[in-house]
Amino acid sequence: MISRNSLAALAILSGLIFPNFACLADTSSSNNYKVLATDKSGLNLLTVRSYLKKGDDFFLKGDLDKARKEFDKARDISKQLLSFYRDLGGAFKGLDARIPRDMDSKSRQVIKILAESNLRLATLFRKKKQPEVAVPLLVEVVRIMTPAKTEGQQAYQALVELGFSDIPYAGSRKNIY
Repeated sequence: MISRNSLAALAILSGLIFPNFACLADTSSSNNYKVLATDKSGLNLLTVRSYLKKGDDFFLKGDLDKARKEFDKARDISKQLLSFYRDLGGAFKGLDARIPRDMDSKSRQVIKILAESNLRLATLFRKKKQPEVAVPLLVEVVRIMTPAKTEGQQAYQALVELGFSDIPYAGSRKNIY
């Protein structure tokens, strides 16, 4: 018992005498710890945006196959993120309101990017003369963004242009009556 007390006293005393002694803990930055917060990890909004940008570059160069691959990657990761954010938010409902709010905010960002991915893919399929492949993407944009949002209006307008729908949406116009 005496040896335990003397060891404890020695430890406390050494902490007081050598307060600036280097700590053995890892001192790397939190950026190294948060590996999913970088654009190289593949599971965040930065990565999705980088895939969209790469796809845009390929699209402008006329390489539609490579553009499609990049847009598909952006779409797939967006769907994964949306599912994960919703699951996490649901798990914490009623326990800690901050987490579901944060997950809902992130979900809204992902939904917007998913709609952008779908619109780009639909444009690509229309350019490739494959409008039947563009229709499900455009319908999904209208569903997830609603016709009240710009992306939903663009998608519905494209459906009208393709002949899938006959009635133009006038909801975005101001009522003059």
